[in-house]
Amino acid sequence: MSSERKSILCPNCRKLISVDEPECPYCGLKRPGLHNAAGAVRKIFFGTNPVMAIIYINIAYYVLSLFLGVVSNEGPVNFFSPSNQSLFLLGASGTYPVIIEHRFWTLISASFLHGGILHIGFNMMALYQLGPFILSEFGFHRFINLYIITGICGFATSVLFGVPFTIGASASVCGLIGAIIYYGKSRGGSYGEAIYKQAIGWVIGLIFFGLIFPGINNWAHGGGLLSGIALSFLMGYNDNKPESAWSKILAFACILLTAIILIWAVISSLLPGRGIVI
Repeated sequence: MSSERKSILCPNCRKLISVDEPECPYCGLKRPGLHNAAGAVRKIFFGTNPVMAIIYINIAYYVLSLFLGVVSNEGPVNFFSPSNQSLFLLGASGTYPVIIEHRFWTLISASFLHGGILHIGFNMMALYQLGPFILSEFGFHRFINLYIITGICGFATSVLFGVPFTIGASASVCGLIGAIIYYGKSRGGSYGEAIYKQAIGWVIGLIFFGLIFPGINNWAHGGGLLSGIALSFLMGYNDNKPESAWSKILAFACILLTAIILIWAVISSLLPGRGIVI
């Protein structure tokens, strides 16, 4: 007796095929069943708007950091600023947490923490503006890889160059800018050139603010930017390369690892006997 074969719509061309086909006979998509399963898991984690989901997570952790520590209101830059203690507990990165305390997981968690209302406001506005473009031109899985991995690279660069204590989504935002730079230069034409010039304008603005205002982590910005260019070169974008199965596997690994780390950060911060940050 032959077992019943399950049919699915190919995630790429939407033709009816068998779920266990090694390759779509219509469009050539490799492992269409894996792509289909990946789409189902994507809906579980992020629904239809991953950019807003990341923004909501950042806001939630900012609010939690305020409840965990003393709030500073000294000046407009530090208005509604959580204490270093609460930021440390929730996963701030830098040489002290990573090298001294061996909290290597903070290379991921630091991207979801912020030091004040202006800090989170600027970063989330930038993500709100840039995220949908990356999502449209690179796809969901490459967007996730770019956001998480460039954040890791940015904070790893900070540790390498001796930044003692650092937080913020700006490393990941710079990673998205790096991807846009690569996209514009690679795509070419009048449209690509306009995108490229706009992205370079953002980089000039970042350099200006980094030199003028104290406390800005330029190493994280640079690490995020360069890794965004490199990662987008390796993964490609929708116009020149479909999302590969490996990009999807990497994206779900990033999602799972980030979820575990963020949940652990909350649980550990609420445990008795919490450590004191220097």
